[in-house]
Amino acid sequence: MKHFPVFLAVEGRRIVVSGGGEAAVSKLRLLLKTEARLTVISEAVAPEIEAWAREGKLCVLRRAMAPGDALCAALFYAANDDAREDVRVTALAQADGALTNWVDNLEQSQFITPAIVDRDPVTVAIGTEGAAPVLARAIKADLEERLPRSLGVLARVGKAFRKAAEALPFGAKRRAFWSDYYFSSGPKALDAAGEDAVRPALTELLEQHLHGDETPGHVSFVGAGPGDPELLTLKARRALHEADVIIHDRLVPIAILELARREATIVDMGKVGFGPSTPQAEIDAAIVAHAAKGAHVVRLKSGDATVFGRLDEEIEACVAAGIGFTVVPGITSASAAVAAIGQSLTRRGRNSSVRFVTGHDFQGYADQDWRSLAEPGQVAAIYMGKRAARFLQGRLMMHGADGQTPMTLVENASRPEQNIIETTLAGLVGDLNDATMEGPCLMLFGLAPRKAAAELKDITQEIAL
Repeated sequence: MKHFPVFLAVEGRRIVVSGGGEAAVSKLRLLLKTEARLTVISEAVAPEIEAWAREGKLCVLRRAMAPGDALCAALFYAANDDAREDVRVTALAQADGALTNWVDNLEQSQFITPAIVDRDPVTVAIGTEGAAPVLARAIKADLEERLPRSLGVLARVGKAFRKAAEALPFGAKRRAFWSDYYFSSGPKALDAAGEDAVRPALTELLEQHLHGDETPGHVSFVGAGPGDPELLTLKARRALHEADVIIHDRLVPIAILELARREATIVDMGKVGFGPSTPQAEIDAAIVAHAAKGAHVVRLKSGDATVFGRLDEEIEACVAAGIGFTVVPGITSASAAVAAIGQSLTRRGRNSSVRFVTGHDFQGYADQDWRSLAEPGQVAAIYMGKRAARFLQGRLMMHGADGQTPMTLVENASRPEQNIIETTLAGLVGDLNDATMEGPCLMLFGLAPRKAAAELKDITQEIAL
């Protein structure tokens, strides 16, 4: 991001525009929507600017710009339709300490003006850093259609009511009040009787929320997917947006946590295989404690929360405390890993079932039905198998599995740093040791990368280089 988006306070402050032609008129139409003090400097100005000056909306200095003309200006626009003059006035304005914009010259501008959707006081700014103005205009047009004009009225009335709403405790209860206003009672009152009915509706709504029952806490067990934020479900995104507290495990990447509300409390309660870990009882207690205070808690688990995530223990803790819960499934890493190698977990004529197995559990290496798993054509997705690789290899081969059975190791499935290693059951331990994988690894037993998928990956890497 080369340009940091920010809303600048300009009420009562100077904004200076050098130029009196078409470029200046275009900028002034936008600037006149602000409460800034506008000054136009130009020897000749367009009729529109003349009219705005007569109406007292701006001041015109009918001369060439001189040193000191941009002193104390919050912003300066060079809009002379003359490159040589724009060079001169930009240098003068910068010497006066103003932030400068050279209209239609991104490289020479210290700030840029975004495309704006105006529902005052709600303002949407759209920028592409000059890369795609056409795209910015298309987004603006789409939002203009989507956002009703009444949105500004509701926001304006709501802004004046914010002090009264502070009678509600900060957090979930206050947020529930504003949600009811903007998405239910406010629009209904506006549609029924106009702007004058909105304030009384707000007052009545506040009374309901002040004297109503306490909002009970709730826990959402959410699957974060394998790591790619684009693989989150819409329901998972909504839960992140609504959460007061997010308790996540170690494998949830920052890119997904950044989708949470800024006000949300983020709690890292990760577990490291064969390393320092937060005890499960402590995680259970934290979930219950936050929800008992009325918070909406999101317990964010990598992959699908229902697969090897100790979900039952955490649900049982909620049930024992009388706390409601919901489960939002996610894409498990097995699905992401098999997609990465261009295969499917089941195939007619090869295997009519697939097993999700774990390499180890809380008692140590996990035992499975090795005899049936070792039969030809079987497919399994093995979670948490790196440390148990030699154990898995020995058990399978001892029960008759062919050492040349294909295996694929997928590290960081779906993420930018994804790594795929093709091996066999016999070569599993050696290849795994050589790879020195540090990220989460899923093993696909009985599957090799499809040749077409491998070739496509090579082509993609060549294009990237």
